[in-house]
Amino acid sequence: MIFDRKNLDDQTLLKLYEHLLRPRMIEEKMLILLRQGRIGKWFSGIGQEAIAVGTTLAMHSDEYILPMHRNLGVFTGREIPLSKLMAQWQGKLEGFTKGRDRSFHFGTQDYHIIGMISHLGPQLSLADGIALADILENRQKATLVFTGEGATSEGEFHEALNVAAVWDLPVIFVIENNGYGLSTPVNEQYRCENLVDRAIAYGMEGRKIDGNNILEVFHTISELAEDIRIKPRPVLVECMTFRMRGHEEASGTKYVPQELFEEWEKKDPLRNYEEYLLSKGILSKEVHESLRSSLKQEIENEIEKAFAMAEPGANAEAEKSDMYCDFDEKEIIAPDPFKRTEKRYLDAISDGLRQAMLKYPQMVIMGQDVAEYGGAFKITQGFVEEFGKGRVRNTPICESAIVGAALGLSINGYKSVVEMQFADFVSCAFNQIVNNLAKTHYRWGEKADVVIRMPAGAGTGAGPFHSQSNEAWFTKTPGLKVVYPAFPSDAKGLLLAAINDPNPVMYFEHKYLYRSIEEPVCDDFYTIEIGKARTIRQGEQFSIISYGLGVHWAIDYLNGNPEFSADLIDLRSLSPWDKEAVRDTVKKTGRVLILHEDTLTSGFGGEISAWIAENCFEHLDAPVMRCASLDTAIPMSKVLEDDFLAKARLDEVVRRLVGY
Repeated sequence: MIFDRKNLDDQTLLKLYEHLLRPRMIEEKMLILLRQGRIGKWFSGIGQEAIAVGTTLAMHSDEYILPMHRNLGVFTGREIPLSKLMAQWQGKLEGFTKGRDRSFHFGTQDYHIIGMISHLGPQLSLADGIALADILENRQKATLVFTGEGATSEGEFHEALNVAAVWDLPVIFVIENNGYGLSTPVNEQYRCENLVDRAIAYGMEGRKIDGNNILEVFHTISELAEDIRIKPRPVLVECMTFRMRGHEEASGTKYVPQELFEEWEKKDPLRNYEEYLLSKGILSKEVHESLRSSLKQEIENEIEKAFAMAEPGANAEAEKSDMYCDFDEKEIIAPDPFKRTEKRYLDAISDGLRQAMLKYPQMVIMGQDVAEYGGAFKITQGFVEEFGKGRVRNTPICESAIVGAALGLSINGYKSVVEMQFADFVSCAFNQIVNNLAKTHYRWGEKADVVIRMPAGAGTGAGPFHSQSNEAWFTKTPGLKVVYPAFPSDAKGLLLAAINDPNPVMYFEHKYLYRSIEEPVCDDFYTIEIGKARTIRQGEQFSIISYGLGVHWAIDYLNGNPEFSADLIDLRSLSPWDKEAVRDTVKKTGRVLILHEDTLTSGFGGEISAWIAENCFEHLDAPVMRCASLDTAIPMSKVLEDDFLAKARLDEVVRRLVGY
């Protein structure tokens, strides 16, 4: 191994050595603790330390790094106390996740580190969003993110690199190529000769380096970071290394040929660098022994300190509360009722977006065709001229990367609204939404200030992939808020409330309502509190509980059947939903019909029905009845679509309920 110090002084060379030695000694201690049964699991990075250490010390301390589970050197390089790290690994209350997550699955704004989740790849898109915020704020910074060679087969890898290239984002993508994805060797993972060659396909620069050479890693990343801070663009760096232990200790290494261990043992990053420093007289044996002795004592002390820390106590209310970021959620009342303009549902949404962009200079709208074209439904038409392409951004067709980038923007101080061209397409971003957006605050206390607009629903003959009502996919997921307005005034007020809210909000807007309804809507900025239902009309015989287009079906039905007298409750929000409003109407009428456009089985109406049965049983005079769409995919033909929709069965269910 050839070391080129270039212009580094002796002090810097020794600093690199100490930072290389520290994670190795910590890991060696972890293996002892594992054998003693004092810890239960460990993902070893022995043999790979030069990558984590070299990259971290090459970056500025206020620049974000997004590591993986073998990058202990990132955390020690940013000088996080070992006792704090150990508390995290042991699930202690004083760990970064309060015992809620494991290993390096956490982030910390104090140290500008954003950890991974187990689904390999999502952190790459977060890096895009973090870098985008720096670009928009004219901050000359770089962002560095890790992935393994195995995760380069994930779709997120390709999406994230493509977005970074198209947007010229200053991101250094580091591939740690250690030869194996758990037990699968690289020849069974990809066919290109070098992973770095993939950079060419994305129009970005690529570098392949010796990941075990601390100076080569440090110099390469230092030079790249310095350059892309001034001339923003992404770079792909493939670091060749080897994993000397199992994927995690329990998995062992029997699948690895012995000759590979022998070959890579000779390339040990710590021993080779140590021998280099000793040979040059930069490191003496006395200093070496003294350093090892002091580190050993420090490690022992810090570990025992962590073992003595308190375990988390079970508190169900605190657990549920921490799913969401607290904020002062004051409803902003619509001012002077005479300052209203007749607006269609679509216009109210557009008006809300425009006012939010004016209120929040650090807000970005992203989605396919949302810029000059104005979006598939023209909701953002004219926004580019008013706010510029920096804040109104066309995206490549890569929903997952864009949602990940939205979370990255939030981490780095921005709000974002992401438009799914159709709600159906959100399935491509499902992992980022349910595992990253939804769980981030619970895991390590970081907000996820993202609104995802979901043009949903049937009625236009658009078929199985442009007409779904998929709100129940998300009401199941703690950490998300879900709203579904039925009227233009609610559409604007709930959208602005969602944007004000630092939590992730799935904002459903029904496509059929865009141009089919209108009403006077306040011209000024106002919000409607998320989680509050609205009573549309009063009656005595029974209650209809609905949301979205279902509310309009109910209105039309009751107008056409004046013999029925019913309460009509528009939930407006599905997570949280207004249980008190539901309780009150059940007490009043004793008969309940839950109406929604989604399919019957596992539709959100099932949750409401179960809650009523558990909490309002004594007030019921009849079984709770549901009216929902058929348990099929949504057909295109108007005849078939009409028969599919719940509206086709509304009269039958009402009469069954009233006649019970």
